[in-house]
Amino acid sequence: MAVHPGDSPVHVALRTSDVDEARAFCRKMFYGPLQVTPVGDASNFFFAGDVVMIGPVTVGQISYGSDIRVNIADLETSYHVLAPLTGTLRSRHRGTAVLADPTRAAVYRPIGDIDLDWPGTCRLLSVKVERAALERELDAALDQQIVSPLLIGESFDVSEAPGRTWVALVRLLHGELCAPDALAAQPRMAARWRDMVISGLALTVEHPYGDEPAGLQGPRRPRTVKRTLDAMHAEPSRQYTAGDLAEIAGVGVRVLQEAFRQHVGVSPLSYLRRIRLDGVHHELSRSDPWQVSVSDVAYRWGFTHLGRFAGAYRARFGESPSQTLRDRR
Repeated sequence: MAVHPGDSPVHVALRTSDVDEARAFCRKMFYGPLQVTPVGDASNFFFAGDVVMIGPVTVGQISYGSDIRVNIADLETSYHVLAPLTGTLRSRHRGTAVLADPTRAAVYRPIGDIDLDWPGTCRLLSVKVERAALERELDAALDQQIVSPLLIGESFDVSEAPGRTWVALVRLLHGELCAPDALAAQPRMAARWRDMVISGLALTVEHPYGDEPAGLQGPRRPRTVKRTLDAMHAEPSRQYTAGDLAEIAGVGVRVLQEAFRQHVGVSPLSYLRRIRLDGVHHELSRSDPWQVSVSDVAYRWGFTHLGRFAGAYRARFGESPSQTLRDRR
């Protein structure tokens, strides 16, 4: 198994009775456009958050101690699951209301505002999975193109398998990564746990694929295309040429390019650049600007020309890489 940049797990914890400090923590760990508003008597407000991050997966065990309201704009880059361990969470997303409790988890798509009524008695697992990672997992499992964002169900049962198994897996991963010197903290082991969380979620949430009738299913991708995609995701920093990728696929360069345009929508090297850009963006958005530099991260992900990299990054994310590193909250 290849270990990519960003596979080393990170554990961050906060205990505070300061609402602003708790809000800033959640924005930095999860989403920028997030509002936390105490409801009624806030004298018992006490935020407790333990968050572990491993590649495209972020898992937090969160509680507030008093009743609050949380409002989040479009997630855009991620899917999200809230699984209460105690108490009941009232959730509204895309016109659907869900009561989440220890028997049922709430699920959120990248598009659509989220409104939460979160009582002080509710302690929950907050699981963020980056959009590309979950979609790529489902895409690979089905061996076909899927429509993004996924039309997943708004909740799932966690009182029995597979939901119960997935939550147990997430809790075990979280507990291991919060513990000092745990085996799961080793990058190679952590990467395996991470992949299990993503693949388990893909098998747990409802979606309009598989045996269900779905006019959304795209054409199956040829084996040559899938083989090339697997190679690029396994080693995104490798300096592939068009000829290298064609050799991996076992076809000529022009044949592979045409297959990619038909089944992926872009050329092989354009797709590889997108993987790298997403990797850099993920790493910069989680890094301490005093400890890393944009150039170091870019080089790790295979970019050798910083000027072209910066232009491509701005075109994809609407900001410079230094802005992501400096201003991400």
